[in-house]
Amino acid sequence: MTKSFPAADGRDATPVLRGISLSIRPGEFVSIVGPSGSGKSTLLYCLSGLEPITSGEVVLAGTPVSSLRRTALARLRRDHVGFVFQSYNLIPSLSAWDNVALPGRLAGRRISDDEVDAALARVGLAERARHKPSALSGGQQQRVAVARVLAARPDIVFADEPTGALDTAAGEQVLGLLREAADGDRSVVLVTHDLQAAARGDRVLVLRDGVIHRELVKPSAEQVFEAVTCSA
Repeated sequence: MTKSFPAADGRDATPVLRGISLSIRPGEFVSIVGPSGSGKSTLLYCLSGLEPITSGEVVLAGTPVSSLRRTALARLRRDHVGFVFQSYNLIPSLSAWDNVALPGRLAGRRISDDEVDAALARVGLAERARHKPSALSGGQQQRVAVARVLAARPDIVFADEPTGALDTAAGEQVLGLLREAADGDRSVVLVTHDLQAAARGDRVLVLRDGVIHRELVKPSAEQVFEAVTCSA
């Protein structure tokens, strides 16, 4: 697939992704790394159906995305996709408990109280369930976002810099939870600048100038660093 953005001055479009071909397998944790401006976040948004592509095809949960109308695409994401972003994306007026339960309600499939309780307990926030986001730290809010994904059990989770605003301890906990979420038929795609975090992946895709420069299988952080910094 390719992705270009039109220029504001009417000149030729700016290419961002220049012919990407990849598959995410069930149960796989895939990290995407690369220099700033390499197209990492754009790739994630295109894979998840949040951003339309310019050419090619994205097949999400067995469904070609380009053929879907906006409502059908939103339903596909609602039923099969989970998101964890750096900005948390919690509803400020809802408690942590209600934020975790919300995706199931929107999808019309009830998540039981026990499942919500278990998801919050798993991220260490059982005692903060009735607190609203404003009463939680950044790390706690991010863990609520992860609990929301754990309770909804989507087929694939897309995480864009989920630890970028967290301290080391909170970031490690969030990464551990995402690593655990890639299990059975569920997959996780992580975009990160943190090469230690990226090395948790089963595969690491190194993007440069909108193409996949390297693909590493179960690499060390040192191998990821070498692949990102090597100009060859």
